[in-house]
Amino acid sequence: MQYRTLGRTGVQVSSLALGAMNFGKIGRTTQDEATAIVDAALEGGINIIDTADMYSGGESEEMVGKAIAGRRDDIVLATKASMPMGDERNHQGSSRRWLVTELDNSLRRLGVDHVDLYQIHRWDPSTSDEETLSALTDLQRAGKIRYFGSSTFPAYRLVQAQWAAREYHLSRYVTEQPSYSILQRGIETHVLPVTEQYGLGVLAWSPLASGWLSGAIREGREITTSRSAFMRERFDTAIPSNRARLDAVERLAKVADEAGLTMIQLALGFVTAHPAVTSALIGPRTPDHLHAQLAAADTVLSADVLDAIDTIVAPGTDLAAHEKYDTPPPLLDPSLRRR
Repeated sequence: MQYRTLGRTGVQVSSLALGAMNFGKIGRTTQDEATAIVDAALEGGINIIDTADMYSGGESEEMVGKAIAGRRDDIVLATKASMPMGDERNHQGSSRRWLVTELDNSLRRLGVDHVDLYQIHRWDPSTSDEETLSALTDLQRAGKIRYFGSSTFPAYRLVQAQWAAREYHLSRYVTEQPSYSILQRGIETHVLPVTEQYGLGVLAWSPLASGWLSGAIREGREITTSRSAFMRERFDTAIPSNRARLDAVERLAKVADEAGLTMIQLALGFVTAHPAVTSALIGPRTPDHLHAQLAAADTVLSADVLDAIDTIVAPGTDLAAHEKYDTPPPLLDPSLRRR
């Protein structure tokens, strides 16, 4: 396992991070399986675990808490908030009112008195940066969080938040958690240059592109991954963007074979090769999935392999741009771009 400094915090974290989104009903993972995954991850050198309040309605945090009991101080523990937690309109977002309340809920579910990294799951356009950053700064000063970060923010919002922190003399985001894979490279254009400029640590999620790069999806095979069962439109190869992904996967498989690598090693090695990336978040559903992904922990891709990847998916290119989660609201809601 490789270890990198998380932004400018001085905290050392593993180049692979354990994402717990699949713990609970989302991934149909039991407590025993979750504990076994955490055990194997720690034994394999992973020292950072990432979850969120909304994963399986809080069940993921509860499972993580039980799995790490007795060894909390050996783990860099991260969670997230701001996504809806029920139907109540104020049980979401990044207002002071909600963050103060929901952090206490997360700490209770996790069974800890603080988290190392508290992340705003998505940018909340209805709440000012000053409101959010002042709340997070107070929670940090109270000792309930050590650091705080953002997740899936557009580049311009990252810059704005850095400016607001300086303008109002508040603590700042020290990490960003974007989606990044060989098939979705759009963040190379704007987001990663900004994180490098401001010294933000980067925890990249979906490095296997929702299973497209796991090795299980190939031409001529029926797609039976867990994601394809409830996200059918993302795996329907009659859709042009999915056809483009499958074509890219076939070409990437040849690159992996020639380099003596699995597709998982190629995919994770690509993400962790970028100098702006601190860790790649893996989200195994089973111990077997974890072991296959841990095999990529020490993978270092040669320049020739990275060049071959660039010829298949050009730098800065998203093969499924419509699946981006950081689209500015006016592009999605016509009323916001018309007087």
